[in-house]
Amino acid sequence: MTPSTTELEIAPTADDHRIARHAAAAIVLTVAEAAIPLPLPGVKPGLANIVTLVVLARWGWREAAWVVLLRVLVGSLVLGQFLAPGFFLSLAGSLASLAVLGAAMHLPRRWFGPVSHSVLAAFAHIGGQLVVARLWLVPHDGVFYLVPVFALAATVFGLVNGLVAARLLADGSVPSPAPRDGT
Repeated sequence: MTPSTTELEIAPTADDHRIARHAAAAIVLTVAEAAIPLPLPGVKPGLANIVTLVVLARWGWREAAWVVLLRVLVGSLVLGQFLAPGFFLSLAGSLASLAVLGAAMHLPRRWFGPVSHSVLAAFAHIGGQLVVARLWLVPHDGVFYLVPVFALAATVFGLVNGLVAARLLADGSVPSPAPRDGT
């Protein structure tokens, strides 16, 4: 008599494929960005956030969250930083950014779009990273002397990334989601 075996087959959906494609694009941008020499550690353009903003606008917060979390996890594995301090800084910044984007989606669309979302997310990202850096890596308030530099970087890169995302959304480079169930 053979023991009974139970098989669980998981069939990926079209949504799964779309999330994987967007996460792959964000991972490629993360890896490419790691090759850019930076004047100050921790100041990065955040190019992968362009993908996040487009996904947020087209497919919503849930899909954007999947893309961000997959990017952080796989990006850290590819770059050899998984469970290193950089991974936790990236994760903290990304979680803070996702929380702010989740709230920002409920702001009036007339005044808030990809550019303002990008700037808000950039500030949240820097804030999340500074909190982790202060609590874990630099147990001294001196880390906050860097706030003006990071705030300037968040403003500049947030604006640039938001403008690129807005342009991609406006010119139809990114297809809109197909209607579901006849809606």
